[in-house]
Order: sequence, then structure tokens, then C-alpha cells
Amino acid sequence: MKTIGLLGGMSWESTALYYRWINELVREKLGGLHSAKIAMYSVDFQEIEELQHSGEWDATGKILSTAAKQIENAGADFLLICTNTMHKVAPQVEAAIDIPLLHLADATANRIKADGIKNIGLLGTRFTMEQDFYAGRLRDEHGLNVILPSSAEREIVHRVIYEELVVGVVRDESRREYLRIMDGLRAQGAEGVIEGCTEIVMLVQQEHTDIPLFDTTAIHAQAAVEMALT
Repeated sequence: MKTIGLLGGMSWESTALYYRWINELVREKLGGLHSAKIAMYSVDFQEIEELQHSGEWDATGKILSTAAKQIENAGADFLLICTNTMHKVAPQVEAAIDIPLLHLADATANRIKADGIKNIGLLGTRFTMEQDFYAGRLRDEHGLNVILPSSAEREIVHRVIYEELVVGVVRDESRREYLRIMDGLRAQGAEGVIEGCTEIVMLVQQEHTDIPLFDTTAIHAQAAVEMALT
């Protein structure tokens, strides 16, 4: 079994899901008392969040690159960045390490394509929805047609993530807003919706809607286990 490197803490709420789901999947596949081999570094999200919103992405990249190198030195065979948004600095992190990076957008796109979907809605932080590092990768490298909510709806999605979900607050009224926005994406032609922030699964699960949802946290965790066991 390979050792999985987890670069987490953005937020710790979703990183906890990664840890639990990876271990549950390993136990399911191997049985007995098996659990995953994991090397994890969890950053202080307050520092990262302040740099994100002030546009200091190079500084966030340096923090994550240093942490990634420590994960590699701890024995990880490959690395996951346990957040969609911080894949903006994935090239900077990749350049700092000598182990593979399992890119979250690639894992998600592969699942979408396997389900025969071409037109996909995207929800996430404003950075993930509006900047090209994520949607552009889905379009250019995987041939997907990415559909976004309106500007006002993107603000709602972003606010709920940063003011509620990353501090563990789950509100029914916010779920209703997200479901309304998802319905709007379907009206624009989306055949499914990417929950493109690792905390969104805390708010909306497949049981809440008949729109196919692509939970990036679960997809990334599953891809990590497959990579670890091959």
C-alpha cells in the first residue's frame, strides 16, 4: 500500500471527511483491521483565507509548497491538496515536490466523463467559479462545457462557504438557496453539478435533489485509495 499525502486544513471540516472516507474505503477494500497509510499536514486556514481574499496567491503557494515538501519528507508517495480553491497554486506546489500530485479537477472530470456527461454546472468559492485554473482545466483538458451561476448567485454560494460551512454551520435556508441555484444551472442545460468546494457536501447531498451531484471530496478520496492500492 502506498502512503497518501494529505495537505489539509482548508478547512479542517472537509479534511476530516477526507481522513474518514479514505480510511473507510481502505477497510472496505482490504477488510480486517486495515487502514490507510497517510502523511498529513494541516495548515492554519485563517492565514490562508486572509491571503486569498487579498489576492496574495504567491504567498499561499509558498505556504502550501513548504507543507507539501514536509509531507513528501514524511514518506508520502503522492499528494492530494484537500481543497478545490487552492488548486490555483497547484503548479507551484508540484514544482516544489518530487512525488505526483493527484489533481482534484482531473479526478472529478474523469468521473463526469465516465457517466457520459458533457454539460456540467460548477459551484464553489468565487475563486473556483470565476478564475480559469479550475473551469478552464475542465474545458481545455477534458472537453467539458462548464456552466456557472449568475454573478449574484456566485456571491451567495461564496458567502455560505466562508461564513457558514468552513466553521461547521449548516443551515436549512442556505441549502434551499443552493438547491434553487442548482435548479437554475439545470435550466441552463447542466446535466449534473460539481460540488466544487470540499465543504459543500456538508450542506447538499444527493438525497436532497434529483440532479446528479459530483462530490469532489468523495471523488478525490476514492481516487486516492485507488492510487494507493495499485
